[in-house]
Amino acid sequence: QVQLVESGGGLVQAGGSLRLSCAASGRIFSGYDMAWYRQAPGKEREFVAAIGWSGGSTRYADSVKGRFTISRDNGKNTVYLQMNSLKPEDTAIYYCNRPPPLGYWGQGTQVTVSS
Repeated sequence: QVQLVESGGGLVQAGGSLRLSCAASGRIFSGYDMAWYRQAPGKEREFVAAIGWSGGSTRYADSVKGRFTISRDNGKNTVYLQMNSLKPEDTAIYYCNRPPPLGYWGQGTQVTVSS
């Protein structure tokens, strides 16, 4: 079964931290780069961060560079997003997928940052 299951979101004050997790089925995960995306209310979904299959290469949107860290555990088919120094503008639903994304998405995980 093809799956993307995001978790770890929540409500946090500005300046706080959250760690998101995404468990993917092997067909999606194994051998592929993975990425995080987010969609804020009234806005289009946007790229946040990506990581290569080996974990040795990463890239970030300018808006999160220096605050977010993407990582992966290939033994668990899981990709993570450590989010520090959160800002109200980081409020969004966060999704994982490949870069570029496949034609389907998981349910996402809501991150709300209060000022």
